[in-house]
Amino acid sequence: MIRTAEHVSNGHPDKFCDQVADHILDSVLRLTKDPNEKKAVRTAIECLAKDNLLIVSGEIKTSAAVSAQINIEELAREVWRKVGYSDHGVLTVIDYVKPQSLDIGAGSGLHNGSSFTGTDNFGAGDQGIMIGYATDETEDMLPLEYVVARDFCKKVKELRQQGKLPYLKSDCKTQVTLDFTNNRVTSIIIAVQHSEEVGTDQIKRDMIQYALLPVLDKYQLSTSAAIQDIAKVNGTGTFVIGGTIGDAGVVGRKIVIDAYGPRVPVGGGAYSGKDFTKVDRSAAYMARHIAKHIVAHKIQGAKACTVNLAYGIGQKQSEMVTAVTDSGQDLSKYVLEKFKDLSPEFIIDFLSLSNPQSLLDESGWNYFKTASFGHYGKPYLPWERVN
Repeated sequence: MIRTAEHVSNGHPDKFCDQVADHILDSVLRLTKDPNEKKAVRTAIECLAKDNLLIVSGEIKTSAAVSAQINIEELAREVWRKVGYSDHGVLTVIDYVKPQSLDIGAGSGLHNGSSFTGTDNFGAGDQGIMIGYATDETEDMLPLEYVVARDFCKKVKELRQQGKLPYLKSDCKTQVTLDFTNNRVTSIIIAVQHSEEVGTDQIKRDMIQYALLPVLDKYQLSTSAAIQDIAKVNGTGTFVIGGTIGDAGVVGRKIVIDAYGPRVPVGGGAYSGKDFTKVDRSAAYMARHIAKHIVAHKIQGAKACTVNLAYGIGQKQSEMVTAVTDSGQDLSKYVLEKFKDLSPEFIIDFLSLSNPQSLLDESGWNYFKTASFGHYGKPYLPWERVN
């Protein structure tokens, strides 16, 4: 019953890359006005960042008119400024994005009685096993240790943006260990990037008062010892050099943080930068929606549920569907009866995945907003809405 989870802020270098990739996807979809053309958009964006250099590679498929309007360099710089990297200077961007492979888009065939098709006809964009999870132990229907680590990070971001602690910079990592036998926190690790003029003792006092204690109070958690003793703040002493200057960033390197934390197995690959025909993304969102539906409606008394969906490249329906509750109840048959169609095309329409509503600071949902602080637990996301 000892569980640990970690989280990182939107200013972490890996998250910077994820946000760039998803900002590109949002922008292509927003520039594509016709609903049918939106569903034909394909992206698979990869980013590598170090210091002031960002390499953007991968594939995009869209109309020539939309392609002519996409300025990847400026989109990346918008995110650079958004996450607070402007004090690192100007970002240099190498754009090496190419068209999508024709084999992926137009492939078709028949094998052993099963029909296969390319993503142009909404066959699965790749193989994979996607895992969805929900639990009633938190309002977000996410594991408690995960949401506490996440909310520590979110609180640091709020303090920085509000100017309450002017020395804070954009990079941050947290980790929390909970003993579920007595609902106590046994360890907190937090690393916050800061300016040079502030000392470690002050940072620790501020983090305990303004970031850690408010979150512990929110979840009514006690500590196994005095919080000053279990909280480790900036373990190497200082954390002045952060972001892409302190470490390289790559898309998809935080997939456990993106999902549910280490309590839940990782099935498919990374989410960010991928369009909705990639079942790594769309089927993972659908699996979460199904799991959340089961727990929200207490199907067979479920307090938690794990859903698995498996696909092969080009397949129009899931190869495997399983749903198991915390008590071991098998709800696979219920899922197949309730959600009869689990094709990528149905999922895209059912969850409105081709129609993000906003860019960056606008209201509404978008893929950019999934690229930091997790892909689940945000009530405005379509896959989080359960009737």
